[in-house]
Amino acid sequence: MPHIVVKMFAGRSDEDKQKLAQALTRTLMETIGSSEKSISVGIEDVAPEAWGDKVYRPDIAAKLDTIFKAPGYDPPK
Repeated sequence: MPHIVVKMFAGRSDEDKQKLAQALTRTLMETIGSSEKSISVGIEDVAPEAWGDKVYRPDIAAKLDTIFKAPGYDPPK
C-alpha cells in the first residue's frame, strides 16, 4: 500500500495538486503494479525559508540511504 508524501514550496493551486496526485498514482500503478485503491498521496506546503529545517535536514540529509533521486541544489543553511 504505497503512500507518497510530497513536500513542496507553498503556492500551487489545489487543481495543480490534484493533477500531481493523479499523475503519481498512475505512475505507481504502471511502475510497480499497485492498484489505485491501495495508493494514497499527501501534499504538504512548506515555506521556502523553512525548507532546510522542515524538509532538507530531517527528510533528505538524515535519510540518505533511502534517497533514490538526490536534489541537485546546495544544502540550505
